[in-house]
Parts: sequence; structure tokens; C-alpha cells
Amino acid sequence: MNQGAGEAREHPSPPPAGRGAGGGSILYLDEPFRTLWAGQDAFQAAQALQGKVLRELAGRRTLRTEIGGRGYYVKLHRGVGWGEILKNLVTARLPVLGAEHEWHAIKRLTELGVDTMKAVAFGRRGSNPAKLESFIVTEELAPTVSLEDFCRDWPARPPAPALKRALIARVAEMAGKMHRGGVNHRDCYLCHFLLHTEPIPTPERLRLSLIDLHRAQVRAGAAPRRWRDKDLAALHFSTLEIGLTTRDRLRFLRAYFERPLRDILIEEADLLAHLAREGARLTERYRRKFAPQGAS
Repeated sequence: MNQGAGEAREHPSPPPAGRGAGGGSILYLDEPFRTLWAGQDAFQAAQALQGKVLRELAGRRTLRTEIGGRGYYVKLHRGVGWGEILKNLVTARLPVLGAEHEWHAIKRLTELGVDTMKAVAFGRRGSNPAKLESFIVTEELAPTVSLEDFCRDWPARPPAPALKRALIARVAEMAGKMHRGGVNHRDCYLCHFLLHTEPIPTPERLRLSLIDLHRAQVRAGAAPRRWRDKDLAALHFSTLEIGLTTRDRLRFLRAYFERPLRDILIEEADLLAHLAREGARLTERYRRKFAPQGAS
């Protein structure tokens, strides 16, 4: 079926995950976009989607749109230019060149049994890294609430202990599978874990989905320790103000590593020291960034 995407190769199912598909173009369309964009240039059709713009950056726009009464999130990437690429490299940051990071991360997490978004459209064309054009469309996960919001009032109104333990175990399980499966998130904060609220979550019945994967890295084998520890430090930082106890944190470590706690405390001593340092550093940076004007 011709989608009018020029040289793009259409895939009836997602191409395999990996570091990248190299040059050339890729187009994957699932319903409703396979029908909606039939006979059109899918890249132009994606750019023409209308909705509430959630984020607008140089080379990237994110919006929410509705089709047939259902919500979708659209990320549109235009070439960032060599200047942006070089700026990122000089500051030792990996530049995000397009939607392909998220595309591969979604596929790998799904293979690993980690609940995440469902991509219903993806396209990439071009071979010049500074001028790549790409897009990804994912189904809205609703109704949901981020764990950041769900846990915000825990210090004043603690949750039922069984529910708290179940959530800690589920986050640990998801993070462990992700890292052992070769994915590191690079923005692994509580706000990127969505708790599905229908049916009402209980310790025996709860579902979390991991989102916002545009900076994620996917590789063969386990995630390198450096990137694993960065994710764990971000997650640790984002839980500092929700009233977790030392026992809660030890419970997380046991579930994440799937090893006896006594072994973890010995073998991962460097990690535990790193989490403490990074938690303090990120907290200080956060306070400086968001301190009221005039505060000393």
C-alpha cells in the first residue's frame, strides 16, 4: 500500500530494536493512521496534526490530539542542526536527533514485559544527522496519574502499607527489567511512572506504565553500570520527599537486584554511597533553581 512517503519503507510491524537503523527512511503506521493517512505523505500529515501544544523546542514539538474521540500524543522532530549537535557533544551530552530513541525503547520495553506506551505511528527520513525528520504517535494512557502526584501527600496522609509495598516492588521490578534488558531511561523520575486508576489500584491489582522515553538508550546486553546508576540516582532523588523509610528503600533494593539484602549491601556499597551523594547534589541544585527570588 502506498502511503505517499517518498522513499520510506513501510513496515506492517515495528522494525527490530537496536542502536538505530542507519540511513534511509522508515515508516510504520497502525490504525487509525494507516487508514487516515492512506494516499498521503505521512510526514506532512503528521506535521499537520492539530491539538494542544505541550512543548515547543528548537527542532521538536509535542502535542496532544484527538482522533475519533481517542487521545494521542505526537512528537515531531525536525533537524536540530550541526550547531546543536556540537554543543551537546562539547558538554558531554548525547544529542537527541529524532523520535527513533523512543521508538526503539518502546519496542524493547514491550519485549521485556515492562508496561509502557503503545506507538501507533512512526516515521523517519533523511540520512544527514543534522537534518533528520521524524515523528512518533503514541496512544494516550488514560485515566492515569503520575506517581509523583499520587505520592505527593504521603508524608501527611500515608498510604495503606500494603499498597505502598506493592508500588515499591512494581517500580523496582520495572527498573530492574529495563536495565537488565539493555535500556536506560536518562529521565528516570517518579513523574514518568504512570499509575492506571481504572480499576482502582489495590496491592493485588495495579498497573504502572513508563513514559517519556525520548532520551532513552537501547543496547544489547545489560545497561552499563554508569547509566544504570544515573537512573537509580534520579529515581532516588525523586522519592526523597514522599516519606519513604529506610526499610522501604531496602525493600526496593532487594526487589530491584533480586538478591539477598545482605549480599546487596556488600556488593553494591559503591552504588549506595553514590545514591546518597547524588540525592544531596540534586536536591541542592533543585533548591537553587527554584528558590524564590531574593532568597539567600
